[in-house]
Amino acid sequence: MPVKKKTAKSNARPAQAAKSAPASLALEGRKAPEFELPSGDGGTVKLSGLVRKGTVVLYFYPKDMTSGCTAEACSFRDNLSAVRALGAQIVGVSADAPASHAKFTGKYELNFPLLSDIDNKVGKLYGVYKMKSMYGRQYMGIERTTFVIDRAGIVRKVFPKVKVTGHTDEVVAALKALG
Repeated sequence: MPVKKKTAKSNARPAQAAKSAPASLALEGRKAPEFELPSGDGGTVKLSGLVRKGTVVLYFYPKDMTSGCTAEACSFRDNLSAVRALGAQIVGVSADAPASHAKFTGKYELNFPLLSDIDNKVGKLYGVYKMKSMYGRQYMGIERTTFVIDRAGIVRKVFPKVKVTGHTDEVVAALKALG
């Protein structure tokens, strides 16, 4: 009976499996990439300045004033005291301009900073700026992702492809687990 040789096609599955793991997960346990971004209040914020104050909950979201992003921001707003009680702070990042953030913050009385990553440089560093698909149309955008970064600047937890409902509870549980 003839022996069949394996072809390159037989290796297609491992490459496909590797492609499906979010790039953001590679940061878990590593030093968080430093950044400095403008905020909706007219200032600038550096990650190194944030971590000096305590643990940082850094969440990336697609767009101000959209339903999912508004629900997520309002959930963080409503639970900020629980997050602060655990020694942490919340910071949101999207590609929207500082003026859009100021409007979003004012309309929904958000009590934490929103940062503008207009050119998506920070989103790329964190592995959250990627190809997305909606209604058959492909485009580049931010994948909703949250990072918990400790005082040493180490990413302790990554929540990729966040589902808004119940996410704040997951973040609070992760903060409690960090101690």
